[in-house]
Amino acid sequence: MTRDLRLTAARLVDRAVHRLETSDAVDRRAFVLRGAASLASLLAGAALAACDSQGPRAAQRLLQLAERKNEGVERWLLRHTAMDHARRGAHAAGIAFPSYHVAHVVPTWDAAARGPWALEVAGLVRTPMRLTLDQLVALPQTQQRVNHYCVEGWNAVATFWGVRVRELARLTGALPNARYVDFQSFDLDGDTPYHESWDVESTLHPQTLVVYAKDGQFLSPAYGAPARVHSPVKLGYKNTKYLTKIVFMADRNGGYWSDEGYEWYGGT
Repeated sequence: MTRDLRLTAARLVDRAVHRLETSDAVDRRAFVLRGAASLASLLAGAALAACDSQGPRAAQRLLQLAERKNEGVERWLLRHTAMDHARRGAHAAGIAFPSYHVAHVVPTWDAAARGPWALEVAGLVRTPMRLTLDQLVALPQTQQRVNHYCVEGWNAVATFWGVRVRELARLTGALPNARYVDFQSFDLDGDTPYHESWDVESTLHPQTLVVYAKDGQFLSPAYGAPARVHSPVKLGYKNTKYLTKIVFMADRNGGYWSDEGYEWYGGT
């Protein structure tokens, strides 16, 4: 039963991609939503069937297969060339822009206890770096007015200032075998630090920034100061705030919400 359901899931995804490739005009977001709903229904039944027949491990294998397939579809759909621009006339969210953290109180960098904040770029790079906020601000700056997309279905508009992550990859010499990137934070849920890993293609998208200012002001602690990652190509939970370290890796390593069952790829 598990093998048949696995093959059925794979065929459905492959068929959907084929239809998209051969269609003259397809609304991408509608396609994703319809496809996700159909696949979710299939997987719900498949997981239950697997649990009844061979135990939870069989269901886990099926879900992992489906996630890999789904990631492949999302990678194909995004193609990492699409650019997001807030709709003309859309109002900036301002102070209504979502403020979120996993700590019980708003995380604030304590320079007296920890020393000056710095962003570390490490892992599979030729020249690891540590950048103070002043050094980060001195790098080539990008300003963009874009959407912030939440997994709950709403979006908010803001203007961000920051440095493209691709610029940091260039400065440190990211190696060819760095296929994934982990964004790490000083936001703590008890002893568990927040982090989320990305595919390198989304990381190097021209709208993926290490942000230090929003709507004309340096970030406040509520919005992830001193710096955060932000990109409209990823859902909100993938955009790590209170950033301390960027690690280029050969393999992905999950994330705070990804490990709790949220989709790892998290593309928009």
